[in-house]
Amino acid sequence: MKKYECGPCGYIYDPEAGDPDNGIEPGTAFEDLPEDWVCPICGMGKDEFAEVDE
Repeated sequence: MKKYECGPCGYIYDPEAGDPDNGIEPGTAFEDLPEDWVCPICGMGKDEFAEVDE
């Protein structure tokens, strides 16, 4: 699964880790995150994230 980076703050969403502090289970692909999910660091929406080239 691909990782995504928040443009404004640089937070990396790693699907293998998920976002358990905000109810997102490990193994949740970025595409499967709820539409109202926001960056846990800066609060920006999914539209501010870009795919990370690994």
